[in-house]
Amino acid sequence: MLPPEEVLLREPFLGLLVTAVLCGGCSHKVATYEKATVWSGIAGKRTTDADHLYVASLSPMGRGAGGTVFAAPRFVAVRHKLEIVEAGSRLPKSIEAVAAFCGTIQCEVLSSSVTSETAGLSPSGNIAARVAPQDLNKFLEFVGKQGSIAQHATESEDKTAAVVDIEAKLKNQTDFRDSLRRMLTKQGVSVADLLQIQEKLAEAQAELDSEATQRKILANETEKVYVEIAFRSERPTSGRGSFASVGEALRHFGSVLGDSLAALITAVAAIVPWLIVIVPGLWFLTKSVSRFRERRRAATAARTAK
Repeated sequence: MLPPEEVLLREPFLGLLVTAVLCGGCSHKVATYEKATVWSGIAGKRTTDADHLYVASLSPMGRGAGGTVFAAPRFVAVRHKLEIVEAGSRLPKSIEAVAAFCGTIQCEVLSSSVTSETAGLSPSGNIAARVAPQDLNKFLEFVGKQGSIAQHATESEDKTAAVVDIEAKLKNQTDFRDSLRRMLTKQGVSVADLLQIQEKLAEAQAELDSEATQRKILANETEKVYVEIAFRSERPTSGRGSFASVGEALRHFGSVLGDSLAALITAVAAIVPWLIVIVPGLWFLTKSVSRFRERRRAATAARTAK
């Protein structure tokens, strides 16, 4: 009987079939993990978002002493969205302070932006970051000190099936690549076979690198918490003087005048084509009425003369 490597070498389609069969086991693993539930607590304590993310780093489902079955790890992507309202003058400094504080903990700033105050727009800003679960409460507490929290929403998405599927593919693809590498070291392999093995090895390595990148993306989503913060400021409404509305009207005078002129020009442009038809029609109608009246007066005068 030939060694497995030679059988795979001489029957390339058989090798691809074996790979497909190995990858077919992924669906069974995904179904197994989807039936599992998150470990509800540690020593009877109530869990938080950080605890749920921590469970993802534990070992896979197994059986402990006394036949105790441990729940399979869950990979959950958690997102927090906050809206902070504060004085407009402190808004840029608040965003800078949040970004600086992010650098002192396990946190990564993904993006930040600031919109300056204009005549009709209040200043605003946004910052997005990924925070380690153990530092999430510190980060949210610091953000809350920058102003009043107008809104705080939390979202979560279960990524367990995707993680288990990609990990199974990584294992199968790694085994396939290692098998091809062992085939390259065998004695008596022809040049044609070597070229075919190297081609399959390059394809396997490229697919392995792509799957490894996807796994890193999933790890970044499930092992850290995504936090998006929107800063805005409200114009003060108290203490308005008696002429405050007049000043507001004067500030909007130019824009209102421009809008009115634009509407007038649009109306004229819409009417001009119809004037080409309406004006001659009115002239013809007026002439016809005048001629009818003249004939009527002439007929009346003729009857009177008789």
